[in-house]
Amino acid sequence: MSLKKNTTTAETLVNTLLKLGVDSIFGYPGASVLSIYNELAGEKKIKHYLVRHEQAAVHAAEGYARVSGKTGVVLVTSGPGFTNIITGIANAYADSTPLVILAGQVADTNNIGKVFQKVDIKSIASSCSKKVFILEEKDNIEDVLERAFFEANSGVKGPVVVGLPRNLLEAEYKAQRQSFSPEKAYNVNYTEDISYLKQLINAAQKPLVLVGGGCINASSEIERFVAKLQCPVVSSLMGIGIYPSENNLYMGMIGLNGIDAANSALNRCDLLIALGVSLSDRSTCKNNNFTKDFKVVNINIEKSNKSVDLEIIADVKEFLNIFLANTEKIVTKSKKWLMEIDALKDNYFKYPDNSATLHSSYVLETLSEFTKYYEPIVITDVGQHQMLTAQFFNFNKPRKFITSGGLGTMGFGLPASIGAHIANPKNLILNITGDGSFQMNLQELATCREHHIPIKIIIMNNSYLGMVRELQEKIYNKRYQVEMINPDFTKIAEAYDLFAIRVTKKDELIPALERAISHDGTAIVDIVIDSFENI
Repeated sequence: MSLKKNTTTAETLVNTLLKLGVDSIFGYPGASVLSIYNELAGEKKIKHYLVRHEQAAVHAAEGYARVSGKTGVVLVTSGPGFTNIITGIANAYADSTPLVILAGQVADTNNIGKVFQKVDIKSIASSCSKKVFILEEKDNIEDVLERAFFEANSGVKGPVVVGLPRNLLEAEYKAQRQSFSPEKAYNVNYTEDISYLKQLINAAQKPLVLVGGGCINASSEIERFVAKLQCPVVSSLMGIGIYPSENNLYMGMIGLNGIDAANSALNRCDLLIALGVSLSDRSTCKNNNFTKDFKVVNINIEKSNKSVDLEIIADVKEFLNIFLANTEKIVTKSKKWLMEIDALKDNYFKYPDNSATLHSSYVLETLSEFTKYYEPIVITDVGQHQMLTAQFFNFNKPRKFITSGGLGTMGFGLPASIGAHIANPKNLILNITGDGSFQMNLQELATCREHHIPIKIIIMNNSYLGMVRELQEKIYNKRYQVEMINPDFTKIAEAYDLFAIRVTKKDELIPALERAISHDGTAIVDIVIDSFENI
């Protein structure tokens, strides 16, 4: 007669992840977390994706979370395994992406002095995550994980770190649990807010709606709200796609690298209704007094750091539903305003690209038109290509444009594209990147090859860090330090046994895109563009 082995904390951890609906984990193993990996090896309902660098694990989990709407899960070991993910955690924190990071730790002993691969997880992660839990002997792993997932998805969403000492993971599971009850949401009476908002709207001659990333689940409510007001709409970078780009009321992205027509609309409005927007320095063109010439209503789950006329702390979806249910008629004087808006759009100047040289604006406009039938999910890195993608692509649904907004992290795109594919394997995934950004995490081509991930990587190759070069040209008298001697990206693809093609002329672009998109697997299109094009 064989005795049943005792259940370990690591086994209970994996079973709890199953109960919480986890189907994908992005990670990199090490000694401190091998007990978890041992349990995952026999679990068919959770797929582990081995990345080639821990930072990429977090970005992949971000792509997965932002496309699926679920919580991304990361598993790394102690010491450098944990410290390598800090950039990813900070990125997810800046963009309010719900993640749970399971971070191994060396055995929980009272050793004095230095211990191999031990770092202070809580001190390091506290400044760039929503919460940090460190598992202690008195804790129950089921309780800790339930609280971590709740925290990641409540209020302003974000990354939560769970530190897991090796000896506690390998110890026998103690079933004593504490009752965990999420805080009950209180019913808020919005009667006064709705009344004042109606007054502001009815008094306005030039109302404008600004959509941000905090509206990701409120796209239908925003469309109904705008249809009632019949006013123009602009968005932040993170708000792109929440309101359909092809709707004639949409003006484009505002901010430092925004559309001229959208920024002009912002400057001319007399009432700004900001929905799920942080009003960051990038969106406001670093102008702290940008609201002085118009009234501002801020509807967001957290308080604005700007002076506003009406602050409504609420989930945008929830509030708009209540507002629309209690508002039969809005009296707006918007016909003249809409004519002014149409004139702004008509006057939006686009430089005619008649040269033989490939420019990123031409490439992205062509790519947008060529792929619109597929309604692709587009993941960008950070740089000129990021801002031009925001300008030239039409996104008509949420979760179609994924980018690093708050932190601006180069190297985000490739691993985030992997996560995006895993979240939505039937959709065409485009990773639009620069030669600089691509080289930050190009080792993840191995992950693509191993798991046969058919993303299409579009490299805008100008042999410069283009955004930095543009600033050095405009502000620092062309004192460049960002020239790049790049490798042959097609040969790198060949080393990973992946398809790649290089484009140097306009007439090569469409045939190359056709071959890449029809290819059954990862494909790289290396496009040599003008080195000195500015946004």
